Amino acid sequence: MAERQERTAPDAVLTRIGQVVMLHHAGDREEARRRLLDLWAELGEHGEPLHRCTLAHYLADTQDDPGDELAWDLRALSAADEAEGAEGLRGFYPSLHLNLAADYVKLGRTGAARTHLRRARGAAAAALGDDGYGDGVRAAISRLELRLGDDDTPDGDSWGPPRQRPN
Repeated sequence: MAERQERTAPDAVLTRIGQVVMLHHAGDREEARRRLLDLWAELGEHGEPLHRCTLAHYLADTQDDPGDELAWDLRALSAADEAEGAEGLRGFYPSLHLNLAADYVKLGRTGAARTHLRRARGAAAAALGDDGYGDGVRAAISRLELRLGDDDTPDGDSWGPPRQRPN
């Protein structure tokens, strides 16, 4: 019985992260960033991968600088990779790769953006259900793919609006 309760008991760290995310969504980005950074310091670089992945994923959203946002999204992916096969993280990969693709677009690195969009699409096919969350992530992937167009230019080349395909 105690083992069953442990499995269903709420995760206090994830609850705390969720509370701060609600603060961020309510519009207090600076305070949310401060509190998330405090949690990061508390967890440390060697905390549970699920916690670090979730925390870094949301910390990225509070950053003003695209380079900082990329660094946090890379930390989130790294933590997810550490816990490969852990229950609950497989469904993160589409969003993690989508966020990295968006980060790379902001930094003008379209080749890297396309690489992560392909990974997001593949992860979405493997991990997401036919529900609101899955539909939303797939739609966001499609929107970013349309924005980037189908040109496979290397990193650093200028980004422009999607080109029309010839008839």
